[in-house]
Formats: sequence, C-alpha cells, structure tokens
Amino acid sequence: MSHDLIIVGGGTAGLGAARAAIVHGVRPLLITDGPIGGDCTFTGCVPSKTLIAQSRQGATFHDAMDVVHRTIDEIAATESADVLRSEGVEVIEGRGAITSAATVEVEGRSYHAPNIIVATGARASIPPIDGLDGVHVLTNETVFGLDTCPARLGIIGGGSIGCELALAFAGFGSMVTVFEAADRLIPNEEPEASDVIERSMRTAGVRVVSGSLVSEVSEADEQISVTVGDVTVMVDALLMAAGRSANTRGLGLEELGVELGPSGHVVVDGKLRTSIKGVIAAGDVTGLLPFTHAADEQARMAVAHALGKGPRWRYDASTTPWVTFTSPEVARVGVLESDAPRGAMVAHLPLSHVDRAITDGRTDGFVKLIAGPKRVTRTLFGGQIVGATIVADRAGEMIHGPTIAARLGMFVGRLAQVTTPYPTWSTAIQQAAGQFFQPVSGIEARPAQRT
Repeated sequence: MSHDLIIVGGGTAGLGAARAAIVHGVRPLLITDGPIGGDCTFTGCVPSKTLIAQSRQGATFHDAMDVVHRTIDEIAATESADVLRSEGVEVIEGRGAITSAATVEVEGRSYHAPNIIVATGARASIPPIDGLDGVHVLTNETVFGLDTCPARLGIIGGGSIGCELALAFAGFGSMVTVFEAADRLIPNEEPEASDVIERSMRTAGVRVVSGSLVSEVSEADEQISVTVGDVTVMVDALLMAAGRSANTRGLGLEELGVELGPSGHVVVDGKLRTSIKGVIAAGDVTGLLPFTHAADEQARMAVAHALGKGPRWRYDASTTPWVTFTSPEVARVGVLESDAPRGAMVAHLPLSHVDRAITDGRTDGFVKLIAGPKRVTRTLFGGQIVGATIVADRAGEMIHGPTIAARLGMFVGRLAQVTTPYPTWSTAIQQAAGQFFQPVSGIEARPAQRT
C-alpha cells in the first residue's frame, strides 16, 4: 500500500509529525507498537509532574498515585488512535520494521512512501553494574505503578529525573539516597545551580552520594544493598535514572545502512536527515535533546523537510530551553559560562536582590545571562543572548524571555528596556539585563570565565 508519508513511532515526535502532516494537507500513516503519546504521557512528563505537584501539596502517596493515573487518562484521551483517525491520520497498531528507504513492514504487510520518519523514542539506560541482573530495579516505566511509597528509596543518577523524583518521594516520607557518579548533582548545569539544588535536597532530607560510580548491588530478604566505594547503603527499592538509550533495535536501521552513533541513536544533520535519503528522524531517537518540546519541534521540522516545505529550516538545539522541576526549578537555554564564546560578558543576579523572591522568602537562587558579540554589530547594545540559567521557584516560566531573545538574536538591550510588572519573578530578567549597561543593585556584568 502506498502513502505520502510514513511515521514509525507514536510518542511525542510521532504524534507531532502526524498532526503537522495534516496541516500540510497530507494524510500520513502512523505505525506504533505502543500507546500513542509514548513516554511523555504515560511514564514521563505527565505522571512525574503530577506526582511532584501532589507531593508538594501534602497528599498521601496513595491519593497522589490515584491523581497521577487520572491525569494520564485525561491527557491520553486527547491523543488516542481514534482521535487521530478522526483528524485524518491513518493509524496501524503493530511493530514496524524499515526494509527499504521507502518501505515499512508490519506483521507481513508492506507499506510504501517516498519519506519515512523514525520517531521511536528512547528508554531508560541500564548501566553495567555488578549484581544488577539479580535485583528488581524500577525505571520511569514502572515507578508510577507503585502501590506504596518505599520507606527507603535509592536512585542511581543525579540528573533531572533523579533529582525531581528524589524530592517528590522525600515529600511522601521516603528516606531517599541519590547516587551520582559526577562530583555534583545535575552536572550538565552551571556549578552554582548544582550547589543550590544540593542544598535543597539535603534540607528535604535527601542523602547525596556523589563523586563515584556504583560498583555493586545485591538483593536479599527484600532489601537492596548499593555499594559506592567503601560506602554501602541499604534501600527497599532502587530506581534507575542514569540517562536514556535510543529505541533503534529491531527497526532494520542497521541493515538498511542508517548511521547510528556510539550510544545507538540515529545520526542526523541539521535538517534531521539520516545517512539514507528519504529516511528522517525526530525526537529522542536522535539523541539531540531528550525533551518533549524538542521532539515536537523536530517532528514539525522533519515533516516540512520530507514534504519539501522547509528548505531553510534547521534544528538549533542552542535555542531550545529546558527545565529541571526541582524546588527551586532550574531552567536553561544556550551555553554554560564555561563554554561561552570569546568576548562574552556575564550578568549574575542573586535572588536576594529580587523583591518578589524576598516577599516569598525564596531567595536561594539566581539569574545568569551570557551575552556574546553579534556577527556585525558585535557588542553594540550589549550584543546578543547566547546563554541563560535561572534557578528560582518560577524558573520554567522565567526562561521564556531569554529564550525568545536567543532565538531571534535580539540585542540584550531589549531585555533591559522591556517593562515587567512589579513585583513579579520576571523582573529579575530585566534587572540582570541591565547589568550589561550599568550597575544594578551594585552589580555589573563581568567577562565570562571560559575554560
């Protein structure tokens, strides 16, 4: 059977691609072997953020999990196979294998299209740890199925997922220990952001063991021992949050000659094209950025390129923001200070200088803006935003301004000129931007400390 476009995978990227195709006037074929919505809806963003909210609101674990599953059902109902079919998307539920650059086979039947979009997502990575095969390990796919809150929970991985769930479970009364191989939590963020989050975690009663790999785990008498160096911690449940691995096995990609990266992800160019003409990839399977909003943007771009309607559109991860939903939140777009371009300047505003943070009693955090020279005008009007990190209760909302500035290449002066309502958290963005032109609260921008 022939189609204009085939999409393999029904997660965020697949869903976004299907709906983008409809907008372009094309009826796509979506092939999925799992529920539409994928990780984000069933085992990722939706359940985790619901659980975090319930924990902060003081709900019991049992009641919180009830809310989690009701929320999943409510959102899943808006993106089911029947809903997509009503919108004009043809949906086949089954395992697809790509047998040529224009053919996907599902249970012995072949489907053809001039372009195929691979959107099969990713799964939790399981690192090679001695004894792990003999231990029952939770992942994001199983943790939201718990009936009771573990009295003692170990989490391997101190990145965004590990830190978010650590604080959530601590709020339900669990004694949580986070094991992070790097020297600090959320190691992909600014070091001072890690400091704030570690203080928050310890205040919440979370134990942090960092700086060494977990060397061994074992399970006996319904208890799990986790060994790091000469430290052994006993827990009742162990959650794996040590990164993600692309779902590429069994798709026929290697046999077709599609280039895969060292971690198994599909290698793509700026237009999300793979090494095989006609095969495009989007979402977590690309290994670019493991975020729902990134997958959605990539999906829309992939469809545009597949249909020849986006010749100049290239994916730019440097202007895609992300948020770690801890308390406080950590939001970032663009580069870290250590990776700033030559000639960059940094504005750093502690929340202790922000009136809204003072009124709310939440002053542990900061706003950092990194400005680099523009191509022609260089540092005129402050140059342009190339990076921003915000650590604050509303960081996920506050990052929008710097993100727009970064994506549009705006002069930094525009952020300093904009009028923000007082007293709001976003006033801190205007205050920080002002440092590029004059001292604000006695602080002015300084040269970036590059490495």
